[in-house]
Amino acid sequence: MSSVGYAARDSVTLFRRNLKRAIRYPSVVITIVLMPVLFLLLFTYAFGGALGAGIGAPGNGSGSAEHGTYVDYVAPGIILMTVATGCIGAALSVCMDVTEGIVNRFRTMPISRASFLTGHVLGNLVQTILGTAAVTAVALAVGFRPNATPVEWLAALGLLSFLALALAWLSAGMGLAAKTVESASNLPMPLTFLPFLGSAVVPTESMPSWLRRFAEHQPFTPLNETLRGLLTGTGIGHDGWVSLAWCTGIGLAGYLWAKARFRQSTHP
Repeated sequence: MSSVGYAARDSVTLFRRNLKRAIRYPSVVITIVLMPVLFLLLFTYAFGGALGAGIGAPGNGSGSAEHGTYVDYVAPGIILMTVATGCIGAALSVCMDVTEGIVNRFRTMPISRASFLTGHVLGNLVQTILGTAAVTAVALAVGFRPNATPVEWLAALGLLSFLALALAWLSAGMGLAAKTVESASNLPMPLTFLPFLGSAVVPTESMPSWLRRFAEHQPFTPLNETLRGLLTGTGIGHDGWVSLAWCTGIGLAGYLWAKARFRQSTHP
């Protein structure tokens, strides 16, 4: 078997290990789902009437502030928040293995070093996608009514998976950089709330000029507009390409950072 084959085999083994640990300790998966669901219910039922005033139904240009209208507007942002929340699991699991000494044990075993991070990232990717599916189901239950075609649903899934993969690599680097499990859970937190500083809750046009400049040039605004366009039929424009560029940049930077940190942590 070639070196690539050995690395793939070991990555699958560690991927299964991380999934089994997630099943045994489901608190992280529950957090991935619970926090976005609470925000979804809060913005839909508590703030929806006020925030939705003046926001027309996606794709029809109306000024109605009906209950269903604002759910259609805010749900894509909450779905993106779920992906951002899911990356916390990668930082936690990586940091736990490093601080508990399992990495040193892996060094003595005939396994591919690349498989350690790959197993964590793939395990986190699956958990995040499952959590995103659960939050999407809740959004549908409270009135979210997307009009996407099957192709658009597949494109939305691909975008969310690409973002989840990119953030998982970034969070793996955070987990390696953290000194304790507690700090590992805190480092990815800004990513969780970054969608709210974009167009997830209200249009950027309604923000003060200084905040609007930040909102329009941070990664989650084009991601949100692309996802909203795919699911509800609003215009996407160049946001789709910008979103792919952001995901590529974040993922590549996260991969290189995690790889460098892991090499340092396993250096004799």
